[in-house]
Amino acid sequence: MDLHPFPTLAVILVIATVAGLAAIKLRQPLIVAFILVGVGVGPVGLGWVSTADTLELLSELGLAILLFLVGLRLDLHMIRSTGPVAVATGLGQVIVTAVLGYLIALALGMDTVTALYVAVALAFSSTIIIVKLLSDKRELEQLHGRIALGLLIVQDMVVVVVMIGLTAFGQERAGSVGSGIAAVVGKGVVLLVALWLLMRFLLPRLMPQIARSQELLVLFGVSYAVSVAAASEWLGFNAEVGAFLAGVSLASTPFRDALGARLLSLRDFLLLFFFITLGAGLDFTDATRQLAPAAVLTVFVLAVKPLIIIAIMAALRYPVRVGFSVGVPAAQISEFSLILVALGLSLGHIDNTTVSLITVVGLVTIAASTYMTTYDRQIYDRAQRWLSVLERRHLARAQPTAAGVDVDVILFGLGRFGSHLAERLSSAGHRVLGIDFDPHGVAAHRDRGVTATFGSAEDIGLLDALPLDQAKYVISAIPTLRTNLALLHGLRHHGFVGTVAMTAHTGRDAERLRAAGVDIVLEPFASAARTTSDALHQLLADNDG
Repeated sequence: MDLHPFPTLAVILVIATVAGLAAIKLRQPLIVAFILVGVGVGPVGLGWVSTADTLELLSELGLAILLFLVGLRLDLHMIRSTGPVAVATGLGQVIVTAVLGYLIALALGMDTVTALYVAVALAFSSTIIIVKLLSDKRELEQLHGRIALGLLIVQDMVVVVVMIGLTAFGQERAGSVGSGIAAVVGKGVVLLVALWLLMRFLLPRLMPQIARSQELLVLFGVSYAVSVAAASEWLGFNAEVGAFLAGVSLASTPFRDALGARLLSLRDFLLLFFFITLGAGLDFTDATRQLAPAAVLTVFVLAVKPLIIIAIMAALRYPVRVGFSVGVPAAQISEFSLILVALGLSLGHIDNTTVSLITVVGLVTIAASTYMTTYDRQIYDRAQRWLSVLERRHLARAQPTAAGVDVDVILFGLGRFGSHLAERLSSAGHRVLGIDFDPHGVAAHRDRGVTATFGSAEDIGLLDALPLDQAKYVISAIPTLRTNLALLHGLRHHGFVGTVAMTAHTGRDAERLRAAGVDIVLEPFASAARTTSDALHQLLADNDG
């Protein structure tokens, strides 16, 4: 169908909006809706978009902005703050998943290069989707949320390394792979030196001038990202690698947060065209032959990938429940996986059939993992008895020294709120025993002189090892209602007669805790709001006087 580009674009945007609304109603990421729109308007459907369509330029801009923002928000402190678990789990999961995926791909009859692409594509998870899911559940600040963020940062860094490696591999022509890699390394040095010179001499003087105008700041960000991406492509790299390095060069400036916040909407809009173009380019001519490989790879991503993360975290002395909460959201493939296979197609390493296979696996796993993450607690309850074989048994109970400690207060949860409580109560002369299921966090608190031991508030058997007969107070600084109710049930089962204080972040949870019989409900957000309000009221009253 031959249509004028502008009306065609308008109709596609309307269709994408309607499809996006349907996706939200179904609690699905917009990526799924946009790829399906691409299938509908592509050669398989209405035929409005082809692989040579002008929408490709917009999709390339979207990828450049995406990689620019990844580099801009490269936060190594996040990795350090979650300890070795982020690096170990991130790298371990990528390596194990890729190796197993490669063997499965070979067993499905794929050639070596195709199997490598499929294996790498299966190894990564979507940062955008996982952050959105955990944010909606208000779990980003919980232990598993922080670990998941660190893991995703590690994965994003690995993606860039893989893309550079693919660029070097793609440069092999008449010469050897070694000469191609040497050429890429040499050009990469030139690019990095040029960016270092910009960071050292030009950007510190230029950025304060540009930041005086917010509109100019946005324009600079886009033009800088696209320019470095174009220079990277001219040097023989993939354009997305240059965009990532452009973001890294600005990551240390004080303007990165403002720039990143203003480019998020533009990124989301332009990525729409990438996913539409990707969907339009899918090849379903061999769809019947792809059903079996797609089913096998989908089961692998949904079932085996989370188990790999759980096993790695269990080896690092984390409870299976924490590993499960990190692994379930990762049971999908990333938008970067789709970018990688699209790069492989452009380099001639794989054909469109492989791209279609990975995209279908991506659609199914992204959709399924969204529901799995939403109902992860119900799934865990059903799978707990099978997953318990991975639990480190000697860590499932408090350490023996806990039973012999003289305490006044037993405090569950040594996160931000709990750490402050432990510090203030100890300073006031109370003997505090802290309980937390982050083994590295427990070790860190012990180094600071806090009596702490490993354990979960939901483990009713843990209470047998605790000095409940000595303690006058049991405090839970954990804001999860389900965990607090389980702990309250355990305390009653063990006949604890002291005062029980528990934490709630919402008024609804606070009322449910009071109705359950909790003596004191701690509401840190409400208390902070009241304290701030009183302070501001007093300040205003003093100024009026």
